[in-house]
Amino acid sequence: MATACEMKNKIQGHPCFGGNHHKNGRMHLAVAPKCNIKCGYCSRKHDCANESRPGVTSRILTPMEAIEKVREVMASPVVGPIIKVIGIAGPGDPLANEETFETFKMVKEEFPNLMLCLSTNGLLLPESIDRLYEMGLHSLTVTINAVDPEVAAKIYGHVIYHGKHYTGVEGARILINNQFEGLKRAGELGLTIKVNSVLTPGINDSQMPLIAARVKELGAFVMNIMPIIPQAELAHIEPPTEEYLAEVKKANEGIIGQFAHCKQCRADAIGLIGQDLNVTIAKAACPTP
Repeated sequence: MATACEMKNKIQGHPCFGGNHHKNGRMHLAVAPKCNIKCGYCSRKHDCANESRPGVTSRILTPMEAIEKVREVMASPVVGPIIKVIGIAGPGDPLANEETFETFKMVKEEFPNLMLCLSTNGLLLPESIDRLYEMGLHSLTVTINAVDPEVAAKIYGHVIYHGKHYTGVEGARILINNQFEGLKRAGELGLTIKVNSVLTPGINDSQMPLIAARVKELGAFVMNIMPIIPQAELAHIEPPTEEYLAEVKKANEGIIGQFAHCKQCRADAIGLIGQDLNVTIAKAACPTP
């Protein structure tokens, strides 16, 4: 596990961890459409340029299209200099798509100075983390919404693991065990780790300090508590107010550092956090609802 000093050096330039997010940008490559779990708050059925949320992309890229897009962006005298990170965050789960590994391989070979970043639900993390490390993965985000399977079962509809379909507490237990096992291994390898937790009022409020303590122990650097965007099966949930979200973050900052500038990015985000070029360019073709 990396020391505090080593970690500080590692995060320089990464807009989501410690770099100046007003100057350093990232590029998300939407090469991973398949997912192996069903989150109750996730909907990937439609896309509009006015939407900015996880799981949204204008189109799915092949690995070859992705590397061509990286070349195009990096060649831009305006955008290229600010891009420090290449991330894969969906729109499904990156580890459920072999295209993730193909894309990372090409990016690392052609642009070795760019940081590789991945966001996952963690189901396949134990069996994938060593492979990712060998490919040069710099930073990892794992979305963990509960420590207790009984709570997680209210958030996840099903889990598909090695070809078998699990529901309820059984599926939730498999997911949680794999999340923590994979995170532990990532910590041992010295990766920069962020944990996302979707605050779902009335369901997992009490889980936040439990998650914070556990992931800090296993090597996570920062925690990002995000408000639920009510849709799909959890469309009836009232999202937390800004005041309540701030209160929950403050209550946990004594356990682990809290991420402060999350914009719940799209799977095809490009540019500075909160100033995504893909959205800006596409809005002309999609009227504001």
